[in-house]
Amino acid sequence: MIQFRSARVALAAAATGALALTACTADGAGPSGGDTNIVQGSGDITHVAAADRQEAPDLAGETIEGERLALSDFRGQVIVLNVWGSWCAPCIAEADDLVRVAEATADQGVQFVGINTRDNSRVNAAEFEEAHGVPYPSLYDPDGRLLLEFPRGSLNPQAIPSTLIIDREGRIAARALTALSEERLTEALDPVLQEG
Repeated sequence: MIQFRSARVALAAAATGALALTACTADGAGPSGGDTNIVQGSGDITHVAAADRQEAPDLAGETIEGERLALSDFRGQVIVLNVWGSWCAPCIAEADDLVRVAEATADQGVQFVGINTRDNSRVNAAEFEEAHGVPYPSLYDPDGRLLLEFPRGSLNPQAIPSTLIIDREGRIAARALTALSEERLTEALDPVLQEG
């Protein structure tokens, strides 16, 4: 009986975590899940001073195309880590802006990496990337396990979409819990690029 109760508690905790991570947000909009009480992003971009930054976890796994990838493959570069789903309207809205910034900063030591989450089919994710001409890889994370690797209390992705900027030393420099325009992403990225 005790094992059954422990399993129920673990399942309830996992379901609560999954709900928190499935919040598809729009800039300043109300709850995106109707009456599901999902917490969504504030629309703010949080910046962290270099002395106060925490190490990002070395996320690793298979890409949508089935290739192995780890964030540590890009150590020494600034990483823009975008959490998205093909089903998420704000993700669709920001996709072309992210592609433009990725292309504009590719020769400045910036590497974009996506985390595709909550897509039960790689086909949907691949079609999304093809439709938007996404030039960078995305880790395929249908059950959100990679997102749970961020330490509790860290500047972690808490909504979909979320975008993190990771500095050249592998530390989280900024986080946006909202869809980003080309201008807002560029403004958040520029100070990290200037750190040299």
